[in-house]
Amino acid sequence: MSEVTKIAIIGASGYTGLELLRLLFCHPQTKVVAITSRANAGKAVTEVFPRFEGHPGTSLQFIEPDMDAVAATGATVAFLALPHGAAAPFAKALLEKGLKIVDLSADFRLDDAEVYADFYDHPHPAPELLDEAVFGLPEVYADEIKSARLIASPGCYPTSIMLPLIPLVRAGLIELDSITVSSMSGVSGAGRKADLSLIFAEVNESVRSYGLPRHRHLSEIEQELSKAAGEPVTISFVPHLIPVTAGICTTTFAKLNGDFSKVGQALEATYADAPFVRLRGEGVSPDTKNVTGTNYVDIGWHHDARTGRLILQSTEDNLGKGAAGQAVQNYNLISGISQTVGLQNL
Repeated sequence: MSEVTKIAIIGASGYTGLELLRLLFCHPQTKVVAITSRANAGKAVTEVFPRFEGHPGTSLQFIEPDMDAVAATGATVAFLALPHGAAAPFAKALLEKGLKIVDLSADFRLDDAEVYADFYDHPHPAPELLDEAVFGLPEVYADEIKSARLIASPGCYPTSIMLPLIPLVRAGLIELDSITVSSMSGVSGAGRKADLSLIFAEVNESVRSYGLPRHRHLSEIEQELSKAAGEPVTISFVPHLIPVTAGICTTTFAKLNGDFSKVGQALEATYADAPFVRLRGEGVSPDTKNVTGTNYVDIGWHHDARTGRLILQSTEDNLGKGAAGQAVQNYNLISGISQTVGLQNL
């Protein structure tokens, strides 16, 4: 077993930060030595998150996001749980100090700074690092992640969409111009913030779409699907907010090319050794209750013979496989340990 790694979490006071803390406090090969939050600086972690009271190793206090102070703790890996656009300057400073970075924002997911500016409405804050950053989807880029020092963990919606689609796009089993996606997400996906549209009375007993017609996550989804296809791919994507705390359910529709039986074969061949992809099988509609609180993504598939369409379905925890869990999975890869360490919680 490799030695314990000292960890920093930059921006540890949101829902993703909370999930990172939960996973890393219990991870047998990590020790959290620095947690930052401007709003909570000086407060004990148990004051902000009482759930950790009594757990070994949780006597930390939040500090200001001073990267010199973070480096002085001896941390060698930093998780960035920050808003888009805010993470890049911290990543740059910590890389210069020799730390490895797992970034959970969108700042390094895209290969092209112009595409970033188009979708995020401001220039990229560190375009010189884009060529170095590795897209952190372990099921696709495990070998590249192992040797990376800057990992860009994918977004929650993209993970739920790309994992079912990439094997089928590679195999030529779907018509690329026919892909449409509808996703539903729990409210925690919007972040831990005061927002009238997200309070209980506004989201309870209601479902609404948002981010139309061009959600920001389309940029990374289309980038990765285009790589898998070897040609440009453009899709339609409609996300919805549903009145649950966590969980994503994604349904993808596409025209089928060839024999439906090859769909299962392609998925099984691709994910035979993927510890967190559970193929539920043909005719199965996965349920979010079976993935929340875990790092698993469940996938089912159906054939609509009447229309010739393939229907793909996937579920995941937006805070788990869609964020903190996947980030820890990436950490495990760069640390040379099993992807499953600290993540096989059910």
